[in-house]
Amino acid sequence: MKLDKIKFILQSRWGFFSLLVFLFWLKTILTYFIDFNLGVKGIYQIFVLLINPLATTMLLLGVALYVKRTIPSYLLMILLYVANSALLLFNVIYYREFTDFMTINTIFGYSTVSQGLSGSSLALMKPQDIILFFDFILLILGFVFKIIKLDNRQVPRVQAIALSVFSLMFLMLNITLGEIDRPQLLGRTFDRNYLVKYLGIDTYTIYDGLKTARNSQVRDSAGSSDLNEIIDYKNQHYAAPNPKMFGVAKGKNVIIIHLESFQQFLIDYKLDGKEVTPFINSLYHSNDTYSFANFFNQVGQGKTSDAENMLETSTYGLPQGSLFSMLGSDNTFEASPAILNQTSGYTSAVFHGNAGSFWNRNSVYKNFGYNYFFDASYYDTKPQNLTEYGLKDKLLFHDSVKYLERLQQPFMAKFITVSNHFPYALDKANTDFKAANTSDESVNNYFVTAHYLDQALQEFFEYLKKSGLYDNTMIVMYGDHYGISNTRNLKLAPLLGKSASTWNKFDDAQMQRVPFMIHIPGNKNGGIQQQYGGEIDVLPTIEHLLGINSQPYIQFGTDLFSKQHDQTVAFRNENFITPKYTVIGNTIYENSSGNVVTHPSKKLQKYVDKQADKVIRELSLSDTLNNKNLLRFYIPHNFTPIDPKLYNYKNQMKQLIKTENKLGKKSKSIWSMNNNKSTIDDYSTNAPELSNETSSENSSSSSESSTMYESPTQ
Repeated sequence: MKLDKIKFILQSRWGFFSLLVFLFWLKTILTYFIDFNLGVKGIYQIFVLLINPLATTMLLLGVALYVKRTIPSYLLMILLYVANSALLLFNVIYYREFTDFMTINTIFGYSTVSQGLSGSSLALMKPQDIILFFDFILLILGFVFKIIKLDNRQVPRVQAIALSVFSLMFLMLNITLGEIDRPQLLGRTFDRNYLVKYLGIDTYTIYDGLKTARNSQVRDSAGSSDLNEIIDYKNQHYAAPNPKMFGVAKGKNVIIIHLESFQQFLIDYKLDGKEVTPFINSLYHSNDTYSFANFFNQVGQGKTSDAENMLETSTYGLPQGSLFSMLGSDNTFEASPAILNQTSGYTSAVFHGNAGSFWNRNSVYKNFGYNYFFDASYYDTKPQNLTEYGLKDKLLFHDSVKYLERLQQPFMAKFITVSNHFPYALDKANTDFKAANTSDESVNNYFVTAHYLDQALQEFFEYLKKSGLYDNTMIVMYGDHYGISNTRNLKLAPLLGKSASTWNKFDDAQMQRVPFMIHIPGNKNGGIQQQYGGEIDVLPTIEHLLGINSQPYIQFGTDLFSKQHDQTVAFRNENFITPKYTVIGNTIYENSSGNVVTHPSKKLQKYVDKQADKVIRELSLSDTLNNKNLLRFYIPHNFTPIDPKLYNYKNQMKQLIKTENKLGKKSKSIWSMNNNKSTIDDYSTNAPELSNETSSENSSSSSESSTMYESPTQ
């Protein structure tokens, strides 16, 4: 009797609608508790969490009830259900990698990173994800066994309207309940976890979309007067260079090495008694290296692209999405390639074995003023040469020599490595380091790929010494962001001698340390630096080392060597770290002990509040600058805004050779200074992909045609 009653209900249009609402509610709730770390506490928050998927689900699926014809109505209901399920699935995958939720900017910028994400999506899937598909199995079985049938009866328009009104009222109730427990929930939106916890993924996505549209309108109405507060802050915040450090690397080449996903804890770390990164360790402790022990990544959702943006422009990434993807094609920048070129005659180039469209780099780099960008199309991208995100590191360094040796000196060259990237997969032929032994394979293999990166870096340094580039080059190395996400830190904790049961948000914050090293051969005044800083501080630091004053430019970082350097490190979510305290939300931790300061003194609270206000202001001003594209109204003295139309990243070897021929005896490339002979033979690598025959071919190659390949599929 009960089965017949269920069939009767399901064979009505209202019954099918109710079934879809229930199924989506159920799998959303299960996902909340299994996949997301929303920090739900108490009966009140649990209640709000349980109801938050209902309003938007009913509102969305209810659209189909306005359709009178049977098949179109059912079809629209199913399509809306599938689309909503896809949004949930994508957020689950994204959260596992980034411990964050997708924004509208992320979704619309997804094409720039989809190749890479799709390559690692399978690695991010887990057996529990059957929850996200079981409802489709039930629906298919329902139709097959005719438990569910199409109902030809139309839903009266008044009933459809009543459902919409009820859904909207329910949504307002949901928002009100959230605001009661978390005042200014929609006003501050500093943490997307709160929005999802109180409002649900659908409501959060809609709200984010409205906020994004509003930002677009603000950008269109911007004017030069909007720069006034930013310029005032820039002048007040400026840190004058340290006289002892200013110009110590003047005229030297600059090589920037992007250590993908490399965290500070790897430095000097031993796994089963064996150093993971022995070469990087040696650099870290070298007298020729200024190594920073308290340097933090400050990236947001843009991850690697955010790190690049901070290093190149000393402005922050966006609070949502990637600045590269969303604004990089149109914005005006005052970036390091242009500054170094216009002040000191530097040539600039980027070497990256991934598709040029990834993170929109092929457009952004032109706006930055990079003379050359060698992407995957300039390398041999046979499948055995690739990892998940592009060319293997040893091959990247080796195969870039034929371009590097043609650059006119002084040059600034950036190498973006990718082998040490999630899911940290490396073929056995390149593996000679034993993985860790935890229940998480990505944690285990993280040490393997980090060791491979270390070997690749050592080979490259040996080449620099043999080729003659080393002595006249300042080499900057930095980790772009965390490699082990907060959700995986509990698996890592025992390897660091800590208990997973006591691991907390303070520990997560401290894990945001990444290496930053400035290696200046022949300079014996280096050593480990204890001052606090972050990626926002890199550009003014490099400028001052090269003898270029950063004052004319709008930059939010300060020189790490300056006595006036600001040691408060701002995170993109408005948390921050100072030399003595870590502040997460409203909680103050003491760095020396990791303990919570439960009853801060008035003096301490005043200090923390002052730093919090400064962090919020700095992030806000940076966002205003970028979102409104205000640098189009600001031209520093002796600086010419970049015209991206002047840059062409095709046939670049021909461009390099043409420049050499034009300069003749005045050419300052290593190729020319080596009597027009290649230095590739100076490069020694144990990369198994490079046979003697291949190495010989590369050595004799001087034309670009032999290196043009299709971009890798990722």
